[in-house]
Amino acid sequence: MNSSDLQKLAERARSVREAGIALLFASGLLALFLFVPLSPEKPVPAPVAAATSTAPDAFARVSIEANAAVVYDLVTGEILYAKNATAQLPLASLTKLLTVYAALSQLSPSTPIDITADATNLDGPHVFREGQTLALDDLARLTLTASLNDGAAAIAEATASRQNISQSAMLAGAAAALNLSATYAVNGSGLDVNTAVSGGYGSARDLAILAGALVEQSPAIAAATTLSSAQAVSKGGTVFSVKNTDPMVATIPRLLLSKTGYTDLAGGNLALVFDSGIRHPIAVVVLGSSLKARFTDGTALVAAALAHFAGVASL
Repeated sequence: MNSSDLQKLAERARSVREAGIALLFASGLLALFLFVPLSPEKPVPAPVAAATSTAPDAFARVSIEANAAVVYDLVTGEILYAKNATAQLPLASLTKLLTVYAALSQLSPSTPIDITADATNLDGPHVFREGQTLALDDLARLTLTASLNDGAAAIAEATASRQNISQSAMLAGAAAALNLSATYAVNGSGLDVNTAVSGGYGSARDLAILAGALVEQSPAIAAATTLSSAQAVSKGGTVFSVKNTDPMVATIPRLLLSKTGYTDLAGGNLALVFDSGIRHPIAVVVLGSSLKARFTDGTALVAAALAHFAGVASL
């Protein structure tokens, strides 16, 4: 406030009060000016430029082969890194994440799932025989860990049948429940329907959200995918032991979920969820890479994410 303003205030005060009171009045107004925000009619000082962050960009030098990828903070919803993150691409066996999520949203983990003839007729990988029965949670653990097409098909068939809808409608419902706008599937396994049509489509961002939702929904099933192998026993007593399709599960700290995918149409896909701190899960999704580069792409993005939270350019 300038001297002219103070003078005007003093003159106004003198019209209603004694000269001595006016002096106190003006002094009080000056004190209020120093501690109370300016009214809209008063001139506002020019804003001070915000300080720029000096934190290094941990993703600046990341180079990946994948056509699309994302590093997604599942706590804040922030995208830390994106490369065509919303592009709709073939999912291959990442579709199995949607299948298992859909099943566990509708059925109890202990629900018995029968292996059907249709499921056993699919291309590999597969380990089951027609007529075998496993609890849903056991079948889901084996299916996700070893990317079993027969297991995924059996889960999709059983879930859709109990809802009395088609498999594609069942999967669409699960995608809609998570607001996965770029995601849909025509089968539970993600196998290519033909040389032009994939079994499932989605974006890297959608798959990050889906992977995080599955970890939250069924942490024990998700945790099984972080081990080198998984075991289960059928209702008839048959023991199954399968190997993980992700060879790098032991190299990622605090890994919560891992899922691989590969078909001719999709190329190499990978979805990971790991804990960057205490209850701070981060999802990394790679789509359209190669069979081998999906793992180096994923490793590079995980390392960059860890560097980001450490506040350094690289680890």
